[in-house]
Amino acid sequence: MTINCKGRLIDLNQPKIMGVINTTPNSFYAESRKTSEKDILKQVEKMLKDGADFIDVGGYSTPPGAPKVEETEELNRVLPALENILKYFPETLISVDTFRANVARQSIEAGAAMINDISAGHLDDEMMKTVAKYQVPYIMMHMRGTPQTMKDLNQYEDLLQDILFYFSERIHAARALGINDLIIDPGFGFAKDIGQNFKLLSKMELFKNLELPLLAGLSRKSMIYKTLKISAAEALNGTTFLNSIALSKGANILRVHDVKEAVECAKLFAELNK
Repeated sequence: MTINCKGRLIDLNQPKIMGVINTTPNSFYAESRKTSEKDILKQVEKMLKDGADFIDVGGYSTPPGAPKVEETEELNRVLPALENILKYFPETLISVDTFRANVARQSIEAGAAMINDISAGHLDDEMMKTVAKYQVPYIMMHMRGTPQTMKDLNQYEDLLQDILFYFSERIHAARALGINDLIIDPGFGFAKDIGQNFKLLSKMELFKNLELPLLAGLSRKSMIYKTLKISAAEALNGTTFLNSIALSKGANILRVHDVKEAVECAKLFAELNK
């Protein structure tokens, strides 16, 4: 449960917190949208002070039905943000949220420490080769189709078995290319309806059988706010509750919009399990 980020060994036996920075104008949670240099740096500074272990930078919003973003636009959003964060906060371990190999390559060359791929290599055949070349940790998420089509691709013979098979195949492909550090993300909200998301969370410990670190991305998602009939802006309490469940099911990384609350959640969980 140790990953190598730019020569630093990170022990994931103690849960880590990944703060989300969306350099997009249309991410589902408005407060996560940071498009100016000033706003990005202010948010990163706050997240780091609050205890974030990683910062996840994305330039392509991917909720169900999201509009397509051209690669040049994604690069124009991600690279300046990445370079500015590292200019002012050089020790920051940055994950870049992209499914495009060229965006991953340029991001790593600009100083990114990790790649977070919603498609686990399915949307770009060069992605895993790129990660293998640069030997950065690789987060592989479960989804079907594309952000534009995934909403209609949530029919499973057996939800958990199908996702476990998916990861077994993706892990094999990554290992065959020589990728050392893998992290799996079950993909809450991606090609899954609300009931399937809750079933996935209730059985998430099954993914520990893959013997890899596990990331949970539950923050302010529709499974929370639609169930509670509130908005994403009101979903912090629900997020904290589900993050607690995820930790109890074996999550090693919580990917969140609200770092302070997630850090507190992880600290209390650690005390409970001393």
